[in-house]
Amino acid sequence: MKKLRKKVYMTAGYNTISLGTGRKEFNPKKPRPGLEHYINEAGRATLKMIGGADKVDECVIGNFMSARFNKQGNLAGFFPMIDPGLRYKPAVKVEGACGSGGLALATAIKTILTDTADVILTLGVEVQNTMKAIYGADVLAGAGWFQNRKNGHAYFFPGQFSDRAGAYYEKYGKEKTRMGMATWFKNAIENARLCPTAQEYHNKVENLLALGLTEPNGKFFVDNLSVFDCSKVSDAASCLVVTSEEGLKRCGIDKKDAVEVIGFGQAEENLTEDPKDLCELSTTKEAVRKAFEHAGITKDDLATIELHDCFSIAGVLATEAIGLAKPGKGAEYIAEGNTSRKAKIPINTTGGLIGWGHPTGGTGVHQAVTIWEQLTERMGEAQVPIPEDRPYGLTINMGGDDKTLVSIVYKRG
Repeated sequence: MKKLRKKVYMTAGYNTISLGTGRKEFNPKKPRPGLEHYINEAGRATLKMIGGADKVDECVIGNFMSARFNKQGNLAGFFPMIDPGLRYKPAVKVEGACGSGGLALATAIKTILTDTADVILTLGVEVQNTMKAIYGADVLAGAGWFQNRKNGHAYFFPGQFSDRAGAYYEKYGKEKTRMGMATWFKNAIENARLCPTAQEYHNKVENLLALGLTEPNGKFFVDNLSVFDCSKVSDAASCLVVTSEEGLKRCGIDKKDAVEVIGFGQAEENLTEDPKDLCELSTTKEAVRKAFEHAGITKDDLATIELHDCFSIAGVLATEAIGLAKPGKGAEYIAEGNTSRKAKIPINTTGGLIGWGHPTGGTGVHQAVTIWEQLTERMGEAQVPIPEDRPYGLTINMGGDDKTLVSIVYKRG
């Protein structure tokens, strides 16, 4: 991959609350905010940080299934709703299942590199508590090859990753794998408790490890995962601006209040084919390889990582895809504390998808906002140390079952 031809930055990040079961405000029997609310809140907050809509050249929004969850398409048309100053400015909506937010970021980055824009308002959103989880599973199955829907589990994607977990148990041992997955869950909830916008912020369970070790029961859910191994249904939006150096100047933002994008990797796999090895996230591995090569760093240079833990087994497999752990050693790596907020390279410091929430089309942007907050040291209680000699962060956003990948490397400004 060619090196970036000019400097690209991200700044002015904002996350709404991730709303769903677990939040005190959530009541499935009462009306809840819709798409318009989340887009407005996130977009207006970011515009305020950069001095207004007149600073913006273009807009990008990432979303997966609003046409089914909310019966609403054409989301690019919501940008002028955020602020009249966005009227007539170019805008586009992108979709890549749960990787839609990452694709929105990649689209903005590439647009900056073409010299056609200097400030791009980039937003990711999903509102999916509009239907019960069992019906939502049918919608979310569109992230995979829908021809397999009739042969899949009622909870389609939990079934897909249950198969991965089962293969991993068989190949590397169930007991130690379950311990690693339970530790992942424990870390996620503990980190979410430090972030006021997280879906699990109000979680008060004392023995999280025991809860994470809940034995899977295929009669009630899927064979190899419990509900605590899964990210929840979430409603939220995240927003930031992707800028050039000129764009930062236009917005009056110092480089120390931004992060520089120094590399990114995209990878796509055949949606119609099953994974060749259930114990490996091969497309994730390729996207991360490209991002590291592009950035000219290695995993050992990272200060923190935000990765796509839609299920705890995905967290295990991602540690191996990054190269932090050898194949079959990811669960032990986690159980030994190497991914906690006290580790050398803390992972998912506000809870990740399991703890913060997983508003599918918005997750990739949320990850970027979290890295921006960490590297610019504005995280409050959730802040982790950013060493002077390791000023880098990494995000990994995955769409489908390891099919659509965007990985980005960031450097403290």
